[in-house]
Amino acid sequence: MAKELKNSDKHLVFFDFDNTITAWDVLDDMLTRFSSNYDWLEFEEKWEKGEIGSRECLEGQIKGIRTTKEELDKYLDTIKLDPYFKKLRNFLDSKGKKIIILSDNFDYILNYVLKHNNIHGIDVYCNQIELSEGRLMPSFPYNDEGRCGRCAHCKKISIKRLNNPGAVTVYIGDGLSDICASEYADIVYAKGVLKDYLKEKGIEHIPINGLKDVYEHFQGSLS
Repeated sequence: MAKELKNSDKHLVFFDFDNTITAWDVLDDMLTRFSSNYDWLEFEEKWEKGEIGSRECLEGQIKGIRTTKEELDKYLDTIKLDPYFKKLRNFLDSKGKKIIILSDNFDYILNYVLKHNNIHGIDVYCNQIELSEGRLMPSFPYNDEGRCGRCAHCKKISIKRLNNPGAVTVYIGDGLSDICASEYADIVYAKGVLKDYLKEKGIEHIPINGLKDVYEHFQGSLS
């Protein structure tokens, strides 16, 4: 893995958002705080069992959320990032490595959190949402329903579309929505459910506990 990093002068570094860049899963936390009922738990259980894809899961869950823009913004102000994300971003910038965020969360949420934390200039690909009369109205511009149907945002297609010839693709993630993406990356840093899945399947990856591990590995490989 380290040899691949050293031998390439081109990298695309893809980050998941929830519980990878952020200190916790923002969308899951929003469901517990703003849902008007407990139907979201049933959707979550079906998704985890593979009975439904994440688009169907998210559409069902989001329908139950009731909040105003003011309430949502106040909550998003509290979101903490992994303390090493800015350090890692600055280091990769200094080495000319491009960062891209791929998320199954929604544009308003990601853009707000990044701006609030003074993070600018990173390309973001995610689902979209509109706030209307206390409800959230989702849409899924990066869905690939005609294929496996597992994900609301088909991250593997995004990686293939954004990849450059000769580039080493790096993916950093933690959850079920990162499984497909990990199959299309040259190097995968994994924690949480993603790490457990890749370990169980015998798929090569670099296990991490947080972005500090990624930062130290990149420093050792690219300095």
